[in-house]
Amino acid sequence: MDQKRQRIEPDHADLAVQRQCVLLGLPRSSCYYRGHADPAEAAVNRRLMNRMDQLYTERPSMGVRMMRDTLRREGHRVNIKRVRRLLRLMGLEAVYPKPRLSLPHPGHRIYPYLLRDLAITRPDQVWASDITYIPLEAGWAYLAAVMDWHSRFVLSWWLSNTLDVSLCMRPLESALASGRPEIFNSDQGSQFTSEAFTGRLTEAGVRISMDGRGRALDNVFIERLWRSVKYEDVYLRGYGTPDEARAGLERYFAWYNGQRPHQGLEGRTPAEVYQPGTRVRAEPAHAVVTPVALRAPYVTTA
Repeated sequence: MDQKRQRIEPDHADLAVQRQCVLLGLPRSSCYYRGHADPAEAAVNRRLMNRMDQLYTERPSMGVRMMRDTLRREGHRVNIKRVRRLLRLMGLEAVYPKPRLSLPHPGHRIYPYLLRDLAITRPDQVWASDITYIPLEAGWAYLAAVMDWHSRFVLSWWLSNTLDVSLCMRPLESALASGRPEIFNSDQGSQFTSEAFTGRLTEAGVRISMDGRGRALDNVFIERLWRSVKYEDVYLRGYGTPDEARAGLERYFAWYNGQRPHQGLEGRTPAEVYQPGTRVRAEPAHAVVTPVALRAPYVTTA
């Protein structure tokens, strides 16, 4: 039942939710029903998820048992079932070689990893995408971004309260509106292996690359981006609502692209490498706007 519900795409261009339910043999009511959780329990879960996100950001290799033991040492009363359930809800899995790491949707095609030993020397040679969890005061959201690998330039992003395909399709469409990469790299998650996502890349004439299972370094630059986003903005700001997070992230990505120097770029900013000759004013921070930065109208739920 849960697997079928995850296959429902509320924003599908051609199929209404009712029709998708019929095709999947799923009662329509199950797609809209949300249990009435105890507010106190929901608040405890949010605190746990926020702490687990911090621990995961620091140690992506931390598995369920180590996460449980660390939380217990900090005074949290949790068992392994709760930790596993919350990690799954957050879309997080420990990064280390093991079977069934990033699960594609059943029937979705998996593409080979094309970046091994490849010299990436120019903008728009390789783009990469990924998803991360964003903690909020009264809930959570998911952030997806498309980055140019060579320059670290964030081409587009999208904030949503769901992990469906549209979370990744929206920034992809926005990024493709301003250019084309030769190769597009992602993990093997169901959003990226979906026919809608891979079909759009194929239609655009882009070669598709996917991380090997359990290989954290296959998409290393966007993993570093998430660490920067959280330690330099999200954890410091403590956003309360989706609107606050959206506005704050818009400011952050403008600063990240246009004003944040990178040691790996010899002290230059992503904008200066992606668009040679670009010079950015120091104030205001939002003077540099990501060409296709997207905004999400969604409301997160507890």
